[in-house]
Amino acid sequence: MSTRGEQRRAFAARAGWGEAKGTPLAGDASARRYERLVRGAETAVLMDDPPPGGSVGSFLRIAGLLCGMGYRAPAILAADEARGFVLLEDFGDDSFSSLLAGPGAASLERTLYAAATDLLVDLHHRPPPSDLPRYNADWMLADAALFLETALRGASPAMSAEFDAAWRDALEAATAGPQALCLRDFHAGNLMWLPARSDTGSDGLRRVGLLDFQDARSGPLAYDLVSLLQDARRDLGAGLEAAMVARYLSASPGLGADAFRASYAILGAQRAVRIVGVFHRLAKRDGKPAYLGHLPRVWRHLDANLAHDALAPVRDWFARRVPVQMRNVAP
Repeated sequence: MSTRGEQRRAFAARAGWGEAKGTPLAGDASARRYERLVRGAETAVLMDDPPPGGSVGSFLRIAGLLCGMGYRAPAILAADEARGFVLLEDFGDDSFSSLLAGPGAASLERTLYAAATDLLVDLHHRPPPSDLPRYNADWMLADAALFLETALRGASPAMSAEFDAAWRDALEAATAGPQALCLRDFHAGNLMWLPARSDTGSDGLRRVGLLDFQDARSGPLAYDLVSLLQDARRDLGAGLEAAMVARYLSASPGLGADAFRASYAILGAQRAVRIVGVFHRLAKRDGKPAYLGHLPRVWRHLDANLAHDALAPVRDWFARRVPVQMRNVAP
């Protein structure tokens, strides 16, 4: 039986890139790995997402949807869905994260976040595909419950029941409104800045390249905005989060601002709790303790969201079950 590396090289050869030089790229929190292939003056990215847990089929489908709507997802150069390989257009190295860690970040930050916010406004004016699964309250509650398993090292049945009850009404309210295509990992690490590309122009939505959207669902409007503006891996400049929420609302006059802000806080809290659980799991199960360094930031996001009145029962649960001195502490 051939090794995974041999299968990867065979796929590249079938795609016409067999003689290309490969260089590993930084991966993400999943089992996926990426490699930049260089063939003379041309480059491409090989995504390796092995079955049975891979999501190549979903990636290909969502990439097609996004491109069909005029957004900038990478072109698919070749694919072997059964074996979990995709050869992608190379967007280069100018992710929002890398640009905002370099010189000139302060002057560029508002431009980048405004472009990403405007893309969400445009996306959210379109109905989601009718056959996508809906990221509903039950699903969100199950995601949040990972916190009990990993960050709290398990929970009693009574504690789990209290956790579910505290969240239920808030999540039902947050997911009851308008739905859109929810990319779910819409943040600086997955957004590429492409203003110099010949087909993007100096402005417009195609300046923003989209990556890591294989987990897309139909979901509430505020989810991707809070994912963008409450980034687990970086702090935004002072006042930028509030300015971008206001920008989104001003471009969406049909939305009730109070209901949207409540949904934003609820979804932000759910997302923060899920991320705390995921980062603990990555540290304990996968041997990736570096993610724990982001926990103080994620807890700050959670506390800010819990201040909203719509989350009073959740705020009370955390006050009783996870007092301040237990937070930000790796197990």
